[in-house]
Amino acid sequence: MSASHPVSAAGSFTEELIKTAQTIASAGKGILAADESTGTIGKRFAPISVENTPENRRRYRELLFKTEDIEKYISGVIMFEEQLFQQTSEGKDFVALLKEKGILSGIKVDKGLKPLAGTDGEVACTGLTGLPERCDKYYKQGARFAKWRAAYKIDLSTGKPSQLLIKEQAWGLARYAAICQASGLCPIVEPEVMIDGTHSIDEAAKVSERVYAAVVTAMQENGVLLEGALLKPNMITSGAESGVTDSAHDVAFYTIRTLRRTLPAAVPGVTFLSGGQTEEGATVNLNAMNLKDLPFPSPNPWKLTFSYGRALQASCLKVWLGKDENIKAAQDALTVRMKANSEAQLGEYKGDAAGGTASESLYQKNYVY
Repeated sequence: MSASHPVSAAGSFTEELIKTAQTIASAGKGILAADESTGTIGKRFAPISVENTPENRRRYRELLFKTEDIEKYISGVIMFEEQLFQQTSEGKDFVALLKEKGILSGIKVDKGLKPLAGTDGEVACTGLTGLPERCDKYYKQGARFAKWRAAYKIDLSTGKPSQLLIKEQAWGLARYAAICQASGLCPIVEPEVMIDGTHSIDEAAKVSERVYAAVVTAMQENGVLLEGALLKPNMITSGAESGVTDSAHDVAFYTIRTLRRTLPAAVPGVTFLSGGQTEEGATVNLNAMNLKDLPFPSPNPWKLTFSYGRALQASCLKVWLGKDENIKAAQDALTVRMKANSEAQLGEYKGDAAGGTASESLYQKNYVY
């Protein structure tokens, strides 16, 4: 008796999903992750003394999306649900504004991390209940891709991440991906092995291999169209509390080796999260992965690009300060980081964006969106 195979989740959306994934993973382009929850954006506003109101959130996102030539560097923007239905000051939907620039709109669909029973204080991502209906609504509004973040902490002394958490979140990511594809949304699958901890870069690689392998297996078991999906993983680094600063070459080596051991070439792109790295560090490490000086066949089977939030926006926010007279300067600061990461995707970044606040730490322990 032959083994049964899952029905493809993509259905009639197959060609559209493949095109969406390939568009996002275009050469020299990446994703602007602007999907901070209401609470998280409030934490970003607090240091610059901006009140966390719907209008201030709308003004800030409008600043980002109206940046001149953003389409040269950005192929997709991830939004929080509030933004997907917001408009510019002239009354134009953000989705329509971005579409005119050739930029795809995406939507964060998970409902955050909640305690996972049967573990020692670990948390798992939630949000599958009602997801098909929400995906249909988001597609109708103009979204064409989605994101779901599953986080894993390394603590080897207590056996974390546990096998239970790895299995639970792999299945959740796969179910999310299948549901999204059935509604026409290209899923960005985000297994984030966090930098919190004292672990070595080698230990981070071993844990990440287990996590990514479990995720890919679950995606295949759920009929996810790999050609119509993207992976958004962590870069492989030593723990933030290890006292070790890894070289860009080491980060690139361990990260690409881990991906080559776990991720099929059918997936068109890898859109890395910045994970608390400095703006400059995230750019330099991405650039190192796109150079041709690593002991692997070249080119890589997938586009390696960025899906950065803090590592694109930190300097921009500090310049803006909530003031209209600072909008152009804030947009210029954003452009500096977008251009640098566009060059890094091509392996052409020369370090000319390293000034100002680009090397300030963006690490936040126990980070949540």
